Amino acid sequence: MKNYNIGSIVKHPTLGTGAIVDCSDSSYRIFFNELEITDISIDFKGLQLVNSGPTPKLDDEIDTLKDAIKEVLLEWSDIGPKMELGAKWERGTLQFNPLDSSVQGHEIPIKTFFHKIVMARDRMRVLEQNINSNTTLSDEEKVNLQQYITKIYGSFTSFNFLFKNKTDYFVGESSKK
Repeated sequence: MKNYNIGSIVKHPTLGTGAIVDCSDSSYRIFFNELEITDISIDFKGLQLVNSGPTPKLDDEIDTLKDAIKEVLLEWSDIGPKMELGAKWERGTLQFNPLDSSVQGHEIPIKTFFHKIVMARDRMRVLEQNINSNTTLSDEEKVNLQQYITKIYGSFTSFNFLFKNKTDYFVGESSKK
């Protein structure tokens, strides 16, 4: 049985490198880049320690450390807070049917489509942060690029019906005023 601390960086054979954000007697909760937070059994033999996290002394310090790690991971990765698919769409599928019946259609789970929409939004947010913090772009260039991003968000408002919470909706240019 391994004993990795919260904040430790570990490597999984298929999921890649991640940070332990929580642990219980039976599993680690690990934040992997490009993926959601995943629970991995403490007994899993394929998990390798890359960098050991700090050893907290008190329960309050553990909670503070968890909050800090989550905040840093959300701010510096291209993954935002977990967005939830509306319950009526769970286990649904999205079907593409071509007019030409000799061409095969395509079907994907709505959850997969929703995940891709959310990832596009998260990457747009990272792009927006990179533009705003860029020191080589002029203010005019930043404003011009920001206007394009706002228009892209506006195009994504078509998919707001998929979200469980209205607070997670895409907001376009006319909605910001």
